[in-house]
Amino acid sequence: MRRSDRERDAAFALEVLDKAPFVTVSMTREDGTPYGLPLSLARTDDKTFYFHCALEGEKLDCIAHNPVVFLSAVTRCSPTFDSKVGNFTLQYRSATAVGVAELVTEREEKISALRVICQRFLPHHMNAFDDAIARSLERTAVVRITLTEPPVGKCKQLTEQ
Repeated sequence: MRRSDRERDAAFALEVLDKAPFVTVSMTREDGTPYGLPLSLARTDDKTFYFHCALEGEKLDCIAHNPVVFLSAVTRCSPTFDSKVGNFTLQYRSATAVGVAELVTEREEKISALRVICQRFLPHHMNAFDDAIARSLERTAVVRITLTEPPVGKCKQLTEQ
């Protein structure tokens, strides 16, 4: 990292990944071109993230071709004028990580992952979870991303927030 003064540890990076409303997941298509999109990820431990998708499509095609993925997230992003030095700048907290993605095939892990995703994004509606699983589990894919190295955080804040 060029600006080592902005580098933060894995705990900071995981916090950013947890707080970001979405995480951009970048993959590689079979023809070698990049493919990235914002996804709603939920984390179960320091290395494991999940997302859900349709049973077929470009995400799963990319993962089948090359399961290595890159995660990127930003929170507290704010364009700012730094009056102390007269510069325009950007305040932010960011995180990046590298991992391996694979389709979850075991039913119980799939349900557990979907529960974690729902608890993260819609915790007040968990009473509807079991009915939703009964209706849609068989037509929903779940992907597990396992980090292969610790995530890296980066931060630029003019004042600690």
